[in-house]
Amino acid sequence: MLAAARRTYALLRNPLVMAVYAPTLLFSITTGIMNLILPLYAADFGVPYGVVGVIVAADLFGTLIGDVPAGMLMRRLGKKRLMVLGLALNGMMTLGLYWAESVALVGVLRVVSGVGWALFAVSRHAYLADMVSPAQRGRAIAIFGGTFRIGWFIGPSIGGFLAAHFGLRSTFLAYVVLVALTVLTVLRFAREGNPTPQEQGAGSGPGVSLLDLLRTYHHLLARAGIGQILAQMTRASWRTIIPLYGADVIGLDVAQIGLIMSALSAVDMSLFMPAGMIMDRWGRRFATVPSFGLQGIGLALIPLTGSFAGLLGAGLVIGVGNGLSSGTMMTLGADLAPEHARGEFLGLWRLVGDVGAMTGPLAAGAVADLLTLSATALVAAVGGLGAALIFARWVPETLRRRPPER
Repeated sequence: MLAAARRTYALLRNPLVMAVYAPTLLFSITTGIMNLILPLYAADFGVPYGVVGVIVAADLFGTLIGDVPAGMLMRRLGKKRLMVLGLALNGMMTLGLYWAESVALVGVLRVVSGVGWALFAVSRHAYLADMVSPAQRGRAIAIFGGTFRIGWFIGPSIGGFLAAHFGLRSTFLAYVVLVALTVLTVLRFAREGNPTPQEQGAGSGPGVSLLDLLRTYHHLLARAGIGQILAQMTRASWRTIIPLYGADVIGLDVAQIGLIMSALSAVDMSLFMPAGMIMDRWGRRFATVPSFGLQGIGLALIPLTGSFAGLLGAGLVIGVGNGLSSGTMMTLGADLAPEHARGEFLGLWRLVGDVGAMTGPLAAGAVADLLTLSATALVAAVGGLGAALIFARWVPETLRRRPPER
């Protein structure tokens, strides 16, 4: 354990801290703000739950549009430029929400914002995979995931305070300021990274055919992809269900919902180091399987709650599960990606995951309109348990252990 702690400390001193972890922290605060505010902002237009789900998922539709092109653009523009471009696009579109007067315009802004998120996310994922050896990848990406979770912890409290005192739309101004700081950090500290020999040879050419990648990896992408779709659906669903259930079923105000989301995030972010150590010591599935199983259990508990304390308890179970999932999907994708086509493969990998992330809010809104929010939570719970089952039985372990020394 001491040796693992020393290796982790060494990771924290490397250039990834300012090039990846610091901008991730800043940007994740904006995500935490949006997790709380966006469902309430959309509902404030007086639209049904189904439309709220569409608005929440609209940026995820944009990521579907941007994921694969991001992997291809990265070969031409480089990782750093693509990160900056994605952040700038995301921030400008979010600023437009401050003045938006129609749900249709909100949807368009969110879609384009999602394209920006895809450019940033794919290039940052590839940057991180290039800069860390496979033996330390679980911890490095778990720290990345934990950094994101710290922002999710901070963000809802900021969003709840600003919304309660200055209105929901004031949060979008804070969002843009944080994005601007993220851009400055990337410009100052990130570099292009260390391309593999295959990438150096490829230069700025057309790269690897996506059809060739699909032909080679279609069996693996199908198995791991279905698991990732269910996993991301589960994650996206509870972020929509908890604010709406708290407001419309229990009758909590925005500040109370913000406290629940922050408490969930506090538990969540406390587990990213154990998650990384588990992945690098015992294997990726030893973190993945229990994480999504616990999220499914927590979602199943939501319909049994009727108070602030009850919803908080269900949220804490979800927080434990999500904390153990820190970096699992990114680590799995980085393990599977071939060095000669890392950008293209990760674009496909994120596309698969983003299908699930987009489907979650859409399914939540549709089921809530047809049935109830309680039924929506139960459907999402089945998705989490299904993801745990798939990763336990049908996705191979990707940790390559070193042979014992003699």
